[in-house]
Amino acid sequence: MSSSVQSPVLNTLRAPVSRRRDDIEGLRAVAAVLIAVYHIWFGTVSGGVDVFLLLTGFLVTGSMVRALERDGRIGVGAFWSRTVRRLFPAGAVVLAAVLAGAFLFMPRSSWTAVIADVQAAALYHANWHLALGSVDYMARDSSSSPVQHFWSLGVQGQFYLLWPLLLTLAALVAARLGVRVRAAAVGTAAAVFALSFGYSLWITATEPTWAYFDTGARLWEPALGGLLALFLPFLRLPRALRLAAGWIGLIALVACGAVIGDSLPYPGAASLWPVLAAALVLAAGAGEAPGRWSAGRLLGLRPLVWLGRHSFPLFLWHWPVLVFYLEVTDRVRPSFTGGLMVLGASLAAALATSWILEGGIDRVLRDRRTPSWSLAAGVLFAVPVLVGSLAWGAGIEHEREVRARLSQDPTAYPGAAVHLSPDLAANLPPLPVYPDTTTVKQDTIAQTSECNVTIPSTELISCEFGDVDSEYTLVLTGSSHARHWFQALRPIAEHHGWRLVIMTKNACQFSAAEQELEGRVYEECATWNAQVAQEIERTAPDAVFSLGTLSQQGDGSQEHVPDGFVRRWEWLEGLGVDVVAVRDTPRFSFDVADCVDRGGHCAQDRGYTLADSSPLAAAAEAGRLPGNVRAVDMTGYLCGDRECPGVIGNQLAYYDDNHFSFAFSSSLSVLLEPLLLEALPDAPVADATLADRTSTLIDGVEEAAAG
Repeated sequence: MSSSVQSPVLNTLRAPVSRRRDDIEGLRAVAAVLIAVYHIWFGTVSGGVDVFLLLTGFLVTGSMVRALERDGRIGVGAFWSRTVRRLFPAGAVVLAAVLAGAFLFMPRSSWTAVIADVQAAALYHANWHLALGSVDYMARDSSSSPVQHFWSLGVQGQFYLLWPLLLTLAALVAARLGVRVRAAAVGTAAAVFALSFGYSLWITATEPTWAYFDTGARLWEPALGGLLALFLPFLRLPRALRLAAGWIGLIALVACGAVIGDSLPYPGAASLWPVLAAALVLAAGAGEAPGRWSAGRLLGLRPLVWLGRHSFPLFLWHWPVLVFYLEVTDRVRPSFTGGLMVLGASLAAALATSWILEGGIDRVLRDRRTPSWSLAAGVLFAVPVLVGSLAWGAGIEHEREVRARLSQDPTAYPGAAVHLSPDLAANLPPLPVYPDTTTVKQDTIAQTSECNVTIPSTELISCEFGDVDSEYTLVLTGSSHARHWFQALRPIAEHHGWRLVIMTKNACQFSAAEQELEGRVYEECATWNAQVAQEIERTAPDAVFSLGTLSQQGDGSQEHVPDGFVRRWEWLEGLGVDVVAVRDTPRFSFDVADCVDRGGHCAQDRGYTLADSSPLAAAAEAGRLPGNVRAVDMTGYLCGDRECPGVIGNQLAYYDDNHFSFAFSSSLSVLLEPLLLEALPDAPVADATLADRTSTLIDGVEEAAAG
């Protein structure tokens, strides 16, 4: 796997022989410490990862171009195998530790996500895995993944795949046109820099969460490092200018996290700060040896050089150690002393990893430096991690299937139907909750994922259920708090022969008002709402089921009926469409699935998000609601007089802190049905209702209890 390019000697501009630069190791050390410090104590961007990406391009490009100038080719296969051997072993050791730590310290509800994250990290596409998760509003985790930082290794690995191929292609073109190899490499790096940086500015402004993990938005950083590698050997700055550049760059880099923090969209233009700061340090160290009072002299000190040589394992270890510490201590941020413990444990683990790998692998492979041996050494470390994660996932799936079989007994897992009979509630056996907390989030989201629009999209997606040829159509539309009623509505629609249409979008209410998301105007929501309105006007459904109030965490008195909802209902009244407005559901100050795994008291004060009485009822009494609106309030089945439990009828009611689990939503159908039929008097009704069917079961339970 190598490519060769024959380049005429006359067309080759050779770079001056470069000296060893200890300041680069020191710069690595500073970047690693900044990453760890800002993650541990401040939870903000530090700029250290950007420095690593810049240095990746700087070191790799210089080496590859020198190989092209010297040999006329890049040993692509050898380069990739060396990269695998250098990155995979340390990464695999940390990933194996993460699997063990997740099992020991993290709740069951996080296990499936951790397994998927570890597999993505082991295969070096963690950045895309996290990017896809970041745009799924309902799939967002309340806690950080212990391998979240592996996104940068994904970007780095993808750069390592792409860059030798691009430079080889550039050299081939240069040979054909009679252009110097270095000039062709400069043109290639400059083009990648310009395209990637332009894209980074655009995607950061439009979708900053996605941009953070996007390889395309990050490639300009190693590309700029490549340009520096190609130009700096010929740069001769005056000593005073080099001295100033070094200190300005180093001070700017250290201050980056404090100045930028989370105040600016990232990466975008804000990432220029750490990248240009590191570039100044690299430029200051070009040419002559560092002067006595230079920043390069400081960075070349033995302690920093030593730490720089261990910066990679330190970077790998600091984040999972921090995540596990926070899980064990139940803290959001470490204290100063706790942070020092995290930093010390991370450094100790990094040194142990380096000692094991350098003293083990390097000794074994000392006489086996061929590409095949290097590749095998790296891959063999990753295989056990992948096999172990797959085996753990299979065990979780088996447990899920066992609980699914147990849940088929409605007297053991009635969910919301437990409210139908005091005897059923009194004789409910204590069983593990269903759905299993390890898979409930994925299982719930999967049931409607193909019918739901994510945050950055404006595409109208419509799905049909029940009798699609029915003359009666009910539309379910709105945000995720409308979406989680789907499993409750579907059995009702199927039983009575209705056509159920679902059109939902994450974080987007079915409203006539302008909406905001994370401090910006939610333009995608407005576009989607307009399309939903056009579709409703075109198809003329009989009724629309949507959210009727909005609640707010921490203050139930803020629950209200938004004016935008009322204006939308008035518009539907003009079309002759009935509206079922359902009161918003409880929100919790904690993740319910995590709480269940920890064996806590998983209930929330009713007033935390819900008003003392329904704002819908108050609006109806005040004459604010159009005549086509019928209010439905299910709060009595979700909450007691004082608390809203997270587990009802042995079923996990919420998979996170505010969304129904699929099983519990389905169990609500028998309670929702009579309210829905009353609200929709023109809807066709089957001979026997779901409640009639359920009453037979309830009677049997009561008879058994009496006997």
